[in-house]
Amino acid sequence: MPPSAFRRTPAHTVAIIPVLNEAQSIGKVLDDIPRDRVDRVIVVDNGSHDGSPQIAQAHGAEVYYEPERGYGAACLRGLAALPPETRYIVFLDGDYSDYPEECALLLDPLVHQQADLTLGSREQGTREQGALPPQARFGNRLATHLIALRWGHTFTDLGPFRAIRREALDILDMRDRNYGWTVEMQIKAVLAGLRILEVPVRYRVRIGQSKVSGTLKGVIGAGSKILWTIGRFALTLPNHRL
Repeated sequence: MPPSAFRRTPAHTVAIIPVLNEAQSIGKVLDDIPRDRVDRVIVVDNGSHDGSPQIAQAHGAEVYYEPERGYGAACLRGLAALPPETRYIVFLDGDYSDYPEECALLLDPLVHQQADLTLGSREQGTREQGALPPQARFGNRLATHLIALRWGHTFTDLGPFRAIRREALDILDMRDRNYGWTVEMQIKAVLAGLRILEVPVRYRVRIGQSKVSGTLKGVIGAGSKILWTIGRFALTLPNHRL
């Protein structure tokens, strides 16, 4: 039997999970989220046709729909549904590549006022063989190297598993609606002077095929958008503080 719904009141900590055809994995993700640390889970369906939304509801999540395809668009839809009392937001994928039980590793530094943004680093943590394909590792290294060259902050990863204080996220004024979401957040966090902490996390082979690294179109689309985002901010916000 799936566990009961997550707590509804108060919802100080909310997890947002964008989903597109993750029927095989979304139930596992939701079952592994620690319910003593996360009060509410928002799943944003981005056009699934495999029953993912219904499975998410059965496992205790609130489900919202975002018809515009794009990771950033789904995240923004989830943010629009946050209850007013939310203090902390966790982002993770619905493909079971992350370890949801590690939410506490990302939340604790925020709760204890040690950071404003925590990033799950797959490079610093342990990975199953084949979990992070060569093209993904190369793209991460190139992007983080360019960020270090331009803004002087060294990241090791652009992984999606992350947590942030709500007031910090409001400062960033996130706009990207697809592949540039994670890199936009990290660049803007540096420019805003946020306290950023990378946390080693585990990473495993995802369930099902990746929409990004698993297809040539996804690799080219994601890589191009990430580099374009870095270039745009390098030209428009070279040293500006948000």
